Amino acid sequence: MIQFRSFRNTDPPVVAAIWEAQGVQPGLCQPICVDLLEQLVLAKPYFHYPGLILALEDGRPVGFAHAGFGPNEEQSALQTDYGVICVLMVRPDCSQSAVAEGLLQHCERYLAVQGAKVLYGGGVWPLCPFYLGLYGGSKLPGVLLSDALAQQLYPAHGYREVDRTLSFRCAVATFRPPIQRELIQWRRTLEVKTLMDPRPRSWWEACLLANYTQMLFQAASKQGGPPLAWAMLRDMAPEGASSMRAVGLLELEVAPDYRRKGLATFLLSEIFRYLQQLGVETLETQTMARNSPAINLYKKIGFIETNQGIVFRKESW
Repeated sequence: MIQFRSFRNTDPPVVAAIWEAQGVQPGLCQPICVDLLEQLVLAKPYFHYPGLILALEDGRPVGFAHAGFGPNEEQSALQTDYGVICVLMVRPDCSQSAVAEGLLQHCERYLAVQGAKVLYGGGVWPLCPFYLGLYGGSKLPGVLLSDALAQQLYPAHGYREVDRTLSFRCAVATFRPPIQRELIQWRRTLEVKTLMDPRPRSWWEACLLANYTQMLFQAASKQGGPPLAWAMLRDMAPEGASSMRAVGLLELEVAPDYRRKGLATFLLSEIFRYLQQLGVETLETQTMARNSPAINLYKKIGFIETNQGIVFRKESW
């Protein structure tokens, strides 16, 4: 008999055990521990016990799913119109289909009661309240293609694919900047400043990134003026858990008037130079499949695609 209930204070070891039962999968943090769950999930200021649902088969915990919400437009508080099922995991040694379907239904019911009008399967920025650093790569990817159970579950229950993410990785030590005249010209006229742990731009950003060391890179004229390009990076492991072996690129922007002039390549080259001095091993990033300019840029300078994710959406149920 399968039963479902909300999270209890004694459940973190249970959730960790279900997570570890998934085995080694691309994009899934393994091994996991209670401390990581406490730090990156349960300690979030908007964590709500009824949103984390456990499944028990004949009294044995066999699965869990976690539903939540993203921010309002100002990113100053939660917005409940759009709900997201962040993760859904089931042990392989149980009635997987029945457990997964039951968890999905309970998540949908929870989100509807809270006011959700549209549901998403898999978190993606900014609808990504939990599991950054535990699932996916530099950012949350939706539902990873390697997550076979969820990939089958959502389409079978009325969800449709609305977006796709691509994850990339590049070795830092072997990176060599392309030989381009544009890069030489930018290096003569611009300087890149690095700011460690910049002040969060919003409440939501503070909630998501507070546990990670962050780096802001800004390229501006040596004569002064506003940045022409900027990038935000984070350590891929929570603060105090690593020595920056891997870093994730969260954001890369170029001022509209300076796009398609090699400025993004210049800034990335300077970032790689800085990371080499820190001894960082890999730089990871993620972009949407429709973002052809970003994909072409990453491939051009040596990034390799490592994974894909699908964002599922359901508008009526």
